Amino acid sequence: WITFPRRYDFTIDPDQAVSAITKRRPDVVLVTSPNNPTGTAVAPATLEAICQAAPGVVVVDEAYFEFARTGTPSALDLLPDHPRLAVSRTMSKAFAFAGGRLGYLAAAPAFVDALRIVRLPYHLSAVTQAVARVALAHADEMLAHVDALRAARDDLADWLAQQGLEVAESDANFILFGRFPDRRAVWQGLLERGVLIRETGPADWLRVSVGTPAEMTAFTSALTDVLHLHPAKDRA
Repeated sequence: WITFPRRYDFTIDPDQAVSAITKRRPDVVLVTSPNNPTGTAVAPATLEAICQAAPGVVVVDEAYFEFARTGTPSALDLLPDHPRLAVSRTMSKAFAFAGGRLGYLAAAPAFVDALRIVRLPYHLSAVTQAVARVALAHADEMLAHVDALRAARDDLADWLAQQGLEVAESDANFILFGRFPDRRAVWQGLLERGVLIRETGPADWLRVSVGTPAEMTAFTSALTDVLHLHPAKDRA
């Protein structure tokens, strides 16, 4: 397993990605778009370059794509030209069905046929399948909250930037923000005020998931207090 570093803004440099693929010749290339924990979506031109360079399978994980901003392209658009490309999605995020452990993918027919050969028998319970069918039948209602969550995410990103913080562009249901000389102190300060977020990802950064209006009010109030004690680094 070989990881590939992202740029300062958490995007992928296509030239460096192609160079790494050419050097390593991997059987499988896994790309997350939007990425966790940064929330960054991968540009279509970069995905195209990766698909062209990869000698084997390319899997684009779009677990958070339902939360993407309007106009953000999906790797699904590349499927007609790339028979070794697979795009995976999940019902764990936007459908709030994480307990079902249900994912799916889109790929060329020959790709799917090959997966059927190696797929484990009885890989989904009858209950999971039944619940998923009901959820899909009511997809409009199930996904009605997504637009509101995206709007709340964008409002929160604006607010964080107004506090002098660096904010990674997000196409997910969370935001990565920083940079902090001591992110553990900021995380602990929030926890002491009853707010628990993720201390994950690159050093100096924290990740907050977008929740209800009441939860976001609690977060912004707590963070305002904490920033007085533990200011962020000056932005370059």
